[in-house]
Amino acid sequence: MNPTDLRVALFSGNYNYVRDGANQALNKLVRHLLDAGVRVRVYSPTVEKPAFEPEGDLVSVPALPVPGGRGEYKIALGLPRAPREDLEAFAPNLVHVSAPEFLGHAAVAWARKRDIATVASLHTRFETYPRYYGLGFVEPWLIRRLTRFYNKFDRVVVPGNSIAELIAGWGVTTPIGIWSRGVDHARFNPERRDLAWRRDLGIADDVPAIGFLGRLVLEKGLDIFAEVARELTRRGVPHKVLVVGEGPARDWFAEQVPDAIFTGFQSGDALGRAVASMDVFFNPSVTETFGNVTSEAMACGVPVVAAHATGAMDLVVEGETGFLVPPRDVNAYADAIERLARDAAMRRSFGAAGHERMQVQMWPQVNQAVLDTYLQLMAERTR
Repeated sequence: MNPTDLRVALFSGNYNYVRDGANQALNKLVRHLLDAGVRVRVYSPTVEKPAFEPEGDLVSVPALPVPGGRGEYKIALGLPRAPREDLEAFAPNLVHVSAPEFLGHAAVAWARKRDIATVASLHTRFETYPRYYGLGFVEPWLIRRLTRFYNKFDRVVVPGNSIAELIAGWGVTTPIGIWSRGVDHARFNPERRDLAWRRDLGIADDVPAIGFLGRLVLEKGLDIFAEVARELTRRGVPHKVLVVGEGPARDWFAEQVPDAIFTGFQSGDALGRAVASMDVFFNPSVTETFGNVTSEAMACGVPVVAAHATGAMDLVVEGETGFLVPPRDVNAYADAIERLARDAAMRRSFGAAGHERMQVQMWPQVNQAVLDTYLQLMAERTR
């Protein structure tokens, strides 16, 4: 089978209405598929003013706001008549589901009933989310549900070996492949560092900027970040917290780190400048499956201190490009950041090693791995 023989229906809970690492990866994948001659149709909830224009043909699926103060996200309760009729008219020969939501369950059920090939991609560790909202007791139940979900597919693709090992340990027996993530090296590189921009923000040249990059939501580990910032201040470690991003927890986070500098949402070359202008990138999140922000910081030559968890484990080389720390160990995080903050030579060495390590992360190659997975699966089914 050739790429031009493929008709892929892609299902996403958030394809372009709120910008995040998962949907940016999906859009890059769709562009790669379209360029290769694959026919693609995307099914997702939509909004009137999305965060960015979608790649490919996007079919709107009716959805409701997510409750609990997270109404910026939408949840489709299934596959209702209009998008289902569109799907049937499109007649895909492969269904790709990117999230274990009601829409994803409906999509895989639709495909299995018709003996259509199915692929799932795993982007987020949803099972970890409840712990940030006082509901950690539901995590074992969620893991069981997720295991059953991914075992319904012909293939599962995940961003790295750490997450592959994790879900295999849950009991996922579906063949697992790797769909890594690329880096825009023209945007994220050490040359983007801008001392004048830092000075305008009030960061002196000799004060290490400890950076956060991402959506400001509790599940990114903002509570631990704030505790570590307070511990650094208590120890008298010279630093300035630089927060790049926006989100519903911004006001709460600003109260927790009152001396931090908030740049707001940054995009394009301005984002590359902001990341390259950090001195240490601190990522305490355990919800990542890859950590696009970590790879972007490394590509910019910024040493990383991150949770010893999925995602970062595949990127950070301990003692060479940064430090991996037990996920909620505030003192260990502070120790690692203090070492880097007080040792400019170590920062330069780690940053250079991280930049070099990220040179192999190229979008065309990583997205081709997904297309190859599609083609191999279709060939096996034909045989």
